[in-house]
Amino acid sequence: MHLEKIKAHVVVLVLGVFTACQTSETPKLRIVQEGFIYEEAPFPQCHASTLVEARDGSIIAAWFGGEYERHPEVSIYQSKLTDIVWSTPQKIADGKVENDTLSYPTWNPVLFKNAENTLMLYYKEGPSPSTWWGKFKTSEDNGASWSAAEQLPDGILGPIKNKPIQLANGSIVSPSSVESEDGAVWTSHIELSSDNGYTWERVGIPSADTVKVIQPTLIQLKNGKLKALLRSDQNYILESESSDQGKTWSEATKGTMLNPNSGIDAVTLESGNFLLVYNPTEAGADWSDGRNKLNLAYSTDGSHWEDVLQLENEAEGEFSYPAIIQDSEGLVHITYTHNRSKIKYLQLKME
Repeated sequence: MHLEKIKAHVVVLVLGVFTACQTSETPKLRIVQEGFIYEEAPFPQCHASTLVEARDGSIIAAWFGGEYERHPEVSIYQSKLTDIVWSTPQKIADGKVENDTLSYPTWNPVLFKNAENTLMLYYKEGPSPSTWWGKFKTSEDNGASWSAAEQLPDGILGPIKNKPIQLANGSIVSPSSVESEDGAVWTSHIELSSDNGYTWERVGIPSADTVKVIQPTLIQLKNGKLKALLRSDQNYILESESSDQGKTWSEATKGTMLNPNSGIDAVTLESGNFLLVYNPTEAGADWSDGRNKLNLAYSTDGSHWEDVLQLENEAEGEFSYPAIIQDSEGLVHITYTHNRSKIKYLQLKME
């Protein structure tokens, strides 16, 4: 069993950090499980986890692992949570081509279950984020097996880091972005599908030329609008809204939450409120600066947030690229990169 049991007095201490700022509407969060998905794996580094609830109610996590990011044999791995035990990591995709004589690194898997209960695995393949292409696989048996990989059309990358959302009308709204080789251009866009995630059209999220934004995460507001929260180089999360089910978007503007140019993720809860996992710091001289702290924030409107849980708070280290979902029983699941060597997992009950 790979999960560590956390003692009750530790939970009280951690939650107590934010007691003073909580309101009567703030939910009480109880940590049900906390630990690492695996203790040993056939790769030294890992990053960019994703989560989904399968049709059978199990939770599946996936991430990329290998010698180091950009190594040609970096592959996509998955593990399945049954009760309180994670399965041994299993490779489910790689970038091997031409009879394994050539291999490309794979990146940023995103798991998604469509309205037909088909599991979709979207991921990127290629030498770098500026040159990669989108691929996908499907599973009809809750992740026990996956189809052969298919490549997405030119110009369609699939969800770049965070999960899509499927609207009541069946449309899938998928958050994506592109990066130039020199890093001068980062722009975000949305990919829309009306056939459960097999074909797509692309629409832009406008942003100023002086702003870099990538890796959107999506929430659905109580008035029906969609909001994209975007990683940026502005030391803050930027925001954009759509009032027409993702077909057009407002220009990205500065929000209220700090962001050190690091990945974020958010979820719309069954209550209609929201949770956001983010690094509550500013950027530093190095790309990893500010990733030593990781918080969970709560909002009732998607604009005003309050921190409710401190996931990590160290003098140094990298705790980054979170994923968050709520399952059909109301439990909240969170994963994130822990110092590039393991994937950390938490399960929370909202009371």
